[in-house]
Amino acid sequence: MSTHHQKVGAPGQGQLFKQRASQLPDAEREKIVCEKLYQKAKQQPDFRFYILYDKMFLPYLLRQAWKRVKAGGKTPGIDNVRVETIEQYGVEAYLEQLGEELRTRTYRPQAVKRVMIPKANGGQRPLGIPSLRDRIAQNVAVRILEPIFEADFEESSYGFRPGCSAKDAMAAIKTNLKAGKTQVYDADLSGYFDSIPHGRLMKTLNQRITDPRLLKLIHMWLKAPVVEDGSYKGDKKHKEGTPQGGVISPLLANMYLHLVDRIVNHPTSLFTRYGVRMVRYADDFVLMAHNIPPVILGRLKRILTRMGLTHNEQKTHLVNATKQPFDFLGFTVRYDRDLKCRGFRYWNLTASKKSEKKLTGKIRMFLSTHGHLSPPLIAQGLNRMLRGWLNYFEMKGISYTAMNKRRLRHYLMSRLHRYYGRKSQRKSSLYRQNAFEVLVSRYGLIDPTTYLKRVAAL
Repeated sequence: MSTHHQKVGAPGQGQLFKQRASQLPDAEREKIVCEKLYQKAKQQPDFRFYILYDKMFLPYLLRQAWKRVKAGGKTPGIDNVRVETIEQYGVEAYLEQLGEELRTRTYRPQAVKRVMIPKANGGQRPLGIPSLRDRIAQNVAVRILEPIFEADFEESSYGFRPGCSAKDAMAAIKTNLKAGKTQVYDADLSGYFDSIPHGRLMKTLNQRITDPRLLKLIHMWLKAPVVEDGSYKGDKKHKEGTPQGGVISPLLANMYLHLVDRIVNHPTSLFTRYGVRMVRYADDFVLMAHNIPPVILGRLKRILTRMGLTHNEQKTHLVNATKQPFDFLGFTVRYDRDLKCRGFRYWNLTASKKSEKKLTGKIRMFLSTHGHLSPPLIAQGLNRMLRGWLNYFEMKGISYTAMNKRRLRHYLMSRLHRYYGRKSQRKSSLYRQNAFEVLVSRYGLIDPTTYLKRVAAL
């Protein structure tokens, strides 16, 4: 017998690989699964995945999903089960039970709890909160589906994608403007997440996924009833919408609007012939070109109508950006004159007035409802809001937020002066002092005008 022949009973290469993989940390094993799915989808654009459901109950994928759910929003769903409840029960036992339900296909999603979130314009945005159990299962499904569809997604899409951000979207907008694509069609879709047609969404999924078990699972999530103010809404006859707030909803929303991306960016499309570029972040998008004729807008509207989607006409605008500013993703984009009168203009991206107002409203609410906190806790609470806002809007080489930060600093000085002035009868230690400066110097409150310079220096 040749020495190259495998000995009887010795493990083959495939078995050895599985043994070694089983010894890797959960995160590494999950990464390997995702990379394999992505590579297969990228190498074979027409391939349809017919066996995926068996990954839904892999223990290491469930454990990774639990970590993400625990780190995310901890608001309980309709069953009122919290993170602490699961930890008291035993995380491993809980995940094992969920995995067994998925394996035997006895798993059924629970109703989605709907809460209304106030919007800056006085309206309300519906937010769906699935149970933690359903969030874990959806998290696993996202890790399976995302690599497959990431292989297909267009570069013009930036929202809810790994490695992409609002910064990338705004950088693309600025690049297009500098290239002379200054006519901008700022589109807004009416209630996009609540209006996605289930039948057409499932057909979109079916272009890549043919595993009937996974498709049925996603269909059940789409059909899950919604509970609002104690009453159930929606049932199996419900044919539209994916709850905004569900773990899988952003991916499904991206998958459906990918149809628009693909048409607009196709090399032979009408959009390409007119030099139109698209920048999309989830359901917000702009079309940009030297000139956008009515035929382009008519074509876009017909596409969206066929998809069962509609424009919000009040929030959709066609502007010449050299003459009129426009807002996108919380930024205002303007073509400003040089402040030093050097005879040129530049593209200026700043935080919009609406974004500023939203932040100052949060600060005002925080101070009005926390009248008995000590200075260190006041600084800590304000920093949570300030840090996220400043990090989002400060984009080196892209945005210019100096004026925003000066206005925010002035607002904090004024508001904190009034806040501690009301405490005069209790003889607050900061009464009749420059409360803002004291909180900055003694208790670490962020000064908006120096925060990012200080962070960069660290």
